[in-house]
Amino acid sequence: MRDGRPPRLSEIPAFTAYMNTGWDVPDRTPPVVPGAAEAAAAHRARLAEALPGRTVVLAAGRAPIRSNDTTYGFRADSDFVWTTGCAIEDAVVVLRDGEATLYAPPPAYPGDLRFWSDARHGELWVGAAPGLDDWSRALGVPVRPLAELDLEAGEDAEARRVLAELRMHKDDWEVEQLRQAVDRTVEGFAAVVREIPAAVAGPGERWLQGTFDRYARAYGNGPGYASIVGSGPHAATLHWERCDGPVLPDELLLLDLGVEVTSHYTADVTRTFPASGRFSPAQRQVHDLVERAHRAGLAAVGPGRPFTDFHHAAMEVIAHGLADWGLLPVSVDEALSDGGQHHRRYLVCGIGHHLGLDVHDCAGAREESYHGALLAPGMVLTVEPGLYFHAHDLTVPPELRGIGVRLEDDLLVTPGGARVLSEALPLDAAGVEKWMAQA
Repeated sequence: MRDGRPPRLSEIPAFTAYMNTGWDVPDRTPPVVPGAAEAAAAHRARLAEALPGRTVVLAAGRAPIRSNDTTYGFRADSDFVWTTGCAIEDAVVVLRDGEATLYAPPPAYPGDLRFWSDARHGELWVGAAPGLDDWSRALGVPVRPLAELDLEAGEDAEARRVLAELRMHKDDWEVEQLRQAVDRTVEGFAAVVREIPAAVAGPGERWLQGTFDRYARAYGNGPGYASIVGSGPHAATLHWERCDGPVLPDELLLLDLGVEVTSHYTADVTRTFPASGRFSPAQRQVHDLVERAHRAGLAAVGPGRPFTDFHHAAMEVIAHGLADWGLLPVSVDEALSDGGQHHRRYLVCGIGHHLGLDVHDCAGAREESYHGALLAPGMVLTVEPGLYFHAHDLTVPPELRGIGVRLEDDLLVTPGGARVLSEALPLDAAGVEKWMAQA
């Protein structure tokens, strides 16, 4: 020992020699979802058709630092996943006319000093690690050492835009991944609802957030975004991700949750539950109006219809309902006009978006290809109107203050209309109460 410090293992020849011996080969099968490699090949062909003759370079990325020398969990760039079918930290894919070459850091196996000394790539640290040849066989593309890459993965704004617009149109394999994500999410909702009494008794919102996140981790990669669990006045906060308050027994509980399955596709579903199992008259009044707006939005989704149709359909219902309650300072027509929008005081957020590898999928698309486009079969989107009456909003009567309601479903546009992927969760208040009792 030197000055009381342990010796450096890398400086001990006997230890190094000993660490090179006595190791069997673990199972190094690459974690590739069935069908992912074939889907990625089809995606690359679509990209080549959209950008003929172009070279596109995409990096998988690296886990960001959480603090000091610890990191958050790694989640690969979505465009990288879409074109490769895999998620390898620090990897880079080079795409030319539909052909791909993947560059990745080779893992360190026994016989390499890094096997036990490199916390990022040593197999003794990170567990069984597929080799480059293993990845190549699984993905059907050449995989080379990252050190051989002589290109920089700079940001290519046009390529990112094209990828965002291509990803709006899901193929059958992607639709199946999203269906699985939604089904798992519905199961996760049931797991959370069963824990409401325990959360009321003490741990509060954190307990329910942890319940869902544990379920999502057990049956997928984890939650597809920061889970939102808002009880009472927190339900009126659009993105209540702190989840650090109590679960109040007589108040509403807003749950905005989504499982990201192992293929990296995510669901995004919201329901609002009475923690007691029964809506109060005021809570039901708000829930019923949001439900009517939601159903109007769902009915406005279909092929050939403008993307914004569901927004306008839901907003018209909301504006008329608020006017009936005396909450609009102007007429319904003026509120709905571009120069009014007074009803949006209680609904300042957007009420729908594309869904896929990202919860807010295809955000890099041009405005005319997103909000200004027509819906087409294969698109998957959310519809999510709500009403958010903050406890400190003096324009709201006392009995409605602190009530927040959002209903959100995931829809697949079909040739004949649209299919609600999350229809297993009830929408109406009576259905919600019955489902809670059964769950």
